[in-house]
Amino acid sequence: MPPGRGGQQRIPRPGDAEAGGPPPWSHLEPAQRTFTSGDLRAALSGREPGEIWTGAPSPQRTSAVLVPLYAADDGLRVVLTRRSEGLRTHSGEVSFPGGRQDDGETLWETALREAHEEVGLDPAAACPIGQLDRLRTVSSGSAIVPFVAVIPGGRPDLAPNPHEVDEILHVPVDELLLDEAWREELWQFPDDESMRRAVIFFELIGDTVWGATANMLRQLLSIGLGL
Repeated sequence: MPPGRGGQQRIPRPGDAEAGGPPPWSHLEPAQRTFTSGDLRAALSGREPGEIWTGAPSPQRTSAVLVPLYAADDGLRVVLTRRSEGLRTHSGEVSFPGGRQDDGETLWETALREAHEEVGLDPAAACPIGQLDRLRTVSSGSAIVPFVAVIPGGRPDLAPNPHEVDEILHVPVDELLLDEAWREELWQFPDDESMRRAVIFFELIGDTVWGATANMLRQLLSIGLGL
């Protein structure tokens, strides 16, 4: 890992993990590794979301997350959270704001409510532009529906809920597309010894994004680049 990148997240890495491959955009020149919210909106328009296979069993519940993006002076940025160390599950991990669907809610309403509760995002400020593929998680037994939204007007005024979020991260999309931010490992999972599965990591300055959130980021970036 390049010096200075990566965080303190507790990752249950197996002892026989192997190095994986390069990012899907490795063939692109640095100048080609960029896109705008308009590019992303056009790519998501009319797209029917599918499902990312993770090997997880059938989900016990449905959750939704918000993938908030806004334009800054240095390009498009995505909002992520570092979960509180005091939480019972996924403590200290980097994720999108989101959570379990409540009775009577649409999944879009779930994503907005959770973003408001976790980071104080005004629900009226989020403009939906599409969905990423649904994916199942092994650890939580959830089916996660990711909603991509643009926040007009530049950097939003956000504040972390101290009971759930230790820090709000405003990550440049261009940084996520750097070669040194990408890492893929091949893991052997005990439920299927016939194959190794790719586990994705984004190594930021001071933080590591992995698991379901990294899978969603990989798809978001690939779609934005037209791959």
